[in-house]
Amino acid sequence: MDDDLDQALDAVGPRLRALRKQRETTLADLSSETGVSVSTLSRLESGARRPTLELLLPLAKAYNVTLDELVGAPPTGDPRIHLRPVQRHGMTMLPLTRRAGGIQAYKLVIAPSSPRRDPEPQTHEGYEWLYVLNGQLRVVLGEHDFVMSPGEAAEFDTRVPHWFGAADEEPVEFLSLFGKQGERAHLRARPKQD
Repeated sequence: MDDDLDQALDAVGPRLRALRKQRETTLADLSSETGVSVSTLSRLESGARRPTLELLLPLAKAYNVTLDELVGAPPTGDPRIHLRPVQRHGMTMLPLTRRAGGIQAYKLVIAPSSPRRDPEPQTHEGYEWLYVLNGQLRVVLGEHDFVMSPGEAAEFDTRVPHWFGAADEEPVEFLSLFGKQGERAHLRARPKQD
């Protein structure tokens, strides 16, 4: 472990010098920006001075890099996102967003064996956008009753009574974006070419 630490610290000097050269700045300019003396900066770059957190923090800020980048730290942890599915109203919902408020995104799966066979339209505040990935999605929206296929999208005010479920004996997968009243999905299209 000590050898690994020594190797990582020994590599900081050349990395600092490379960053400074890449940004075409002088030791004097860097000293003015960080408050670290020119001689200390020079000794850090040459490896004559061991880097400390007190010295690396202002340098990371000046170079606009993380401390991990300065010391060449190996990646930590598992970068994969492990979202937990939720079973609700006969659907499996996988949240795709984590932040509170604003537009929320979900991937939903409705199995053909779901209890959601008979429409029971509901209303609530908000606005919803649906996009079918696989299968056939039956949508009841106010007086309308229609089936959506993969690649089709719908957008509606959730104060209109609505319900959706599998249209046949196959599972259906779709994306849902839901936002508070007034938050709508905005699609941008290129103007028609004449």
